[in-house]
Amino acid sequence: MRIGLFTDTYPPFINGVSTSVLMLKQGLEKLGHQVYVVTVNSESFSYKKEEDVLRIPGIPVGIMDYRLTSIYPLRALKVIKKWKLDIIHTHTEFGIGSFARLISKQFNIPLVHTYHTMYEDYIYYITKGYFDAASKKLVEYLTLFLCDKTIDELIVPTQKTKDLFKEKYKVKRDVHVIPSGIDTKRFHKENIDYKSVLELKKELSIKAKDFIILYVGRVAKEKSIDFLINNFKSVLKKIPRARLIIVGDGPDLADLVELTKKNGIDRNTMFTGRVPWEEVPKYYSLCDVFVTASTSETQGLTVIEAMGAGKPVVAINDESFNNVITHKKDGLLFNNETEYVNCLCSLYKDKNLYNEICKEALKIALKYSPETYAMNVLKIYRKVIDKDTNVFKKTVHNFKHVFEKSGGKK
Repeated sequence: MRIGLFTDTYPPFINGVSTSVLMLKQGLEKLGHQVYVVTVNSESFSYKKEEDVLRIPGIPVGIMDYRLTSIYPLRALKVIKKWKLDIIHTHTEFGIGSFARLISKQFNIPLVHTYHTMYEDYIYYITKGYFDAASKKLVEYLTLFLCDKTIDELIVPTQKTKDLFKEKYKVKRDVHVIPSGIDTKRFHKENIDYKSVLELKKELSIKAKDFIILYVGRVAKEKSIDFLINNFKSVLKKIPRARLIIVGDGPDLADLVELTKKNGIDRNTMFTGRVPWEEVPKYYSLCDVFVTASTSETQGLTVIEAMGAGKPVVAINDESFNNVITHKKDGLLFNNETEYVNCLCSLYKDKNLYNEICKEALKIALKYSPETYAMNVLKIYRKVIDKDTNVFKKTVHNFKHVFEKSGGKK
């Protein structure tokens, strides 16, 4: 099968969507399919045939690091036409996604879409607090149009996102829940250079008895990192050797640094800023526990990465996480500040609980391999293609019936 993945974000830019698309490409290729990627480039047009990645110039839109391309770049179209795609799979609603929809209609190529982002949680980047109600209504309208009326099949990564479409947006179409894949092997202990981890610990001034609490991800309002910081003082009262390390960059970095100073925990908290993709596994390796309080995730891939590293996760009891984590078996879930602090203390004091959760977490992470992800997505591709084939056969049959009934006359 010749498959085109259309996305506004792809490595070397790293976030949940780019990781998901990369994992899907690798998984599909391992299954013997030809996979092309169309994405955005910061400056010039480029097509690396050896990687089958086409990058189209885009301009910054002022929201995170995203860039917007022209709706119908002709130079890119000439390249894409040569691919003779069997199916298009979009991973964005705008920019590259709009281009993909036009190609799909023009060349009659089936289109599958994955909805990755809960846009209502990101409205404030545009509105700055003004007209939120009207803006959310507009987002709902655009989401319904782009994720219902212009595609053949819809994929979402979690039941939480499916519920959004079914219960809030009231869509009638099928919504397929397929969690994104993760190459968890790169986080396995045996695949990490132990010496480089020791060097990183030295660089970060981490002592042998320190209890390292780690967050990895975008440093922004919707990630609720302020919850982790505001409750860290309570953690320190019970675990004096605790240290909070926040890996990532984003618009709230300066404000959160200031918040640690305000709370008097700046000496126990470290912000690393953006870390190269290949370096991230070392941070999971050096931590004792991974934490997140974000309720804006559609899946939360960093949780699976941490589990792949064999580390216990303490996560807020949100649908994005409670479908992955079984409380007190392969991770811990909390509902409020007190439960959050108690979860960390339990892992610190109870070594048997800690070791058991580490072991079970590793097992859960293995379920999210790129190959499993790709196989599940392929089922949707085949469903779309079979549906199109059946429609074509039915059309031919009807035409033949009418033609024969008319005595073969035009």
